[in-house]
Amino acid sequence: MKPTKNKSALNKICLFFLPVLMLLVAEKIKAQDNQELTWDELAGNYECPGWFRDAKFGIWFHWGPQAVPEQGGGWYARHMYMKDVGRQKFGKMARPYHEQTYGHPSEFGFKDVINTWKAENFNAEALVKFSKENGAKYIVALANHHDHFDLWNSTYHEWNSVNVGPKKDIIGEFAAATRNAGLKFGVTSHDDRFLNWWLPAFGADETGEKAGVPYDGRLTKEDGKGLWWEGLDPADLYGPAPEDRTPEVINAIKQNWEKRHKQLVDDYKPDLLYNDGLNFSYGQHGKEVVRRLYNNSLKENGKIDAVMLLKRLEPGTVNEVESGGSNTLREYPWQSEITFTDWFYKKDRHLTHNATTILEMLIDAVSKNGNLLLSMELNPDGSIPSEIKEEVLKVGDWLKINGEAIYGSRPWKVFGDGKGVRGESVETVVGELRNATENQKKGEHFNQRTTATPAFAHDEVRYTTKGTDFYIIVMNPAGGKFAIPSLGKNSEVNPGELIALTQLYDGREITFTQNFASLVVNMPAVNGKSYPVVLKAKFKDVQF
Repeated sequence: MKPTKNKSALNKICLFFLPVLMLLVAEKIKAQDNQELTWDELAGNYECPGWFRDAKFGIWFHWGPQAVPEQGGGWYARHMYMKDVGRQKFGKMARPYHEQTYGHPSEFGFKDVINTWKAENFNAEALVKFSKENGAKYIVALANHHDHFDLWNSTYHEWNSVNVGPKKDIIGEFAAATRNAGLKFGVTSHDDRFLNWWLPAFGADETGEKAGVPYDGRLTKEDGKGLWWEGLDPADLYGPAPEDRTPEVINAIKQNWEKRHKQLVDDYKPDLLYNDGLNFSYGQHGKEVVRRLYNNSLKENGKIDAVMLLKRLEPGTVNEVESGGSNTLREYPWQSEITFTDWFYKKDRHLTHNATTILEMLIDAVSKNGNLLLSMELNPDGSIPSEIKEEVLKVGDWLKINGEAIYGSRPWKVFGDGKGVRGESVETVVGELRNATENQKKGEHFNQRTTATPAFAHDEVRYTTKGTDFYIIVMNPAGGKFAIPSLGKNSEVNPGELIALTQLYDGREITFTQNFASLVVNMPAVNGKSYPVVLKAKFKDVQF
């Protein structure tokens, strides 16, 4: 009887403690579930989200206080302090324009330009609506530029658009409008180079009546008493004076950057983040922000559904190519970025792009497994310049008709064919647009097609696929016959017997001959210069 009594007592003890034990185990599991993954764990399992691969075309509002001056290039805030911009010729008008319009930079600096920026006609809902109607599947907004000015309600930085200038949460309004439109939202940060970028603000004229008078980068917080910027410290915008940049000061700046950008990620929940540099901003600090972005996405979606863009190939990120494209068909998704003038709208610069070049860049990127992000520059008041609006409307019209060859498509075995693909002699333009063939062979950044680039040959084509459909996009169509060697019966990549070929925009059947050497297409006559034409091909018993 004694063992039975002991067993009964033990059962009572177990029944008493079992719920407590289960609760402790549950809490431990919950704690493990809430624990953020390391960067190596996140990067090692990263796959580019399907939404990004399907979207193909995004619009970027690269806009801020540097849009206020009508001349002076996209680095106005730096170049307004420089009488000689050296090789950066795009900024040569900044200093003369500034002195003529505002005065000497010792008396009216960039901090004062910020104060003149009111964004009085900024309407995020209207801008996002226009972008969506004209083909954009995701929206991206500039969160800060090299000028170190935050365009959100920044907790850790007083020089922001809620405190100064527009007195508006630009990122907050874009985020809300984008999500209301059912699109994905991204932000870009260009801030990690501000210390060196701002060095000219600490200088002074070497000659002239203002020789030796320091520019406003040397002002202190006390100097602002009784002025519009009272209570603000210029050193928080321009950075500390060069002689005060001790290792401790630099480390504090990096820590502040991390806090600001973690707040940006937490409060505005972007689906995409871009750092304008080859590496993560401030090294490990930048990686910690991306780790927060990915962990937040993992908790919210059950998977990493966010994108981090860098100009260098890094595990866990997507590659970004500035003002250029890929020379090859890439295995992994990537993105091209282009803009109309100097990244901030300037009236002294011609448009680098029109509807034709935008479509050429988009089609080429998609055929090589990439996306295109178009910077749609804005007037300082937040409205779209008329000449830019006109070109984007044309792009939208083309996409409404031909979008099925772009959205949700995937590349083929090869990206295209034609004179340019074969590397035959192509006329080039030498100059600041940097689109010469030799450069294209050596690099990808800044090798975009522009309004100055010679037209494609009439046999130039690009390919995309979707399910059983195969799309041949003729880049510069002309009436008459032309040959496509990749689709000949003896081609190593030939998908098989072509059974139907139609013009996508009107359904017209296109006559063709598929021989051993090539596919010979008989294009209908084209009146004048044409935008790219999409031919929809059906091959026998082929699934792409």
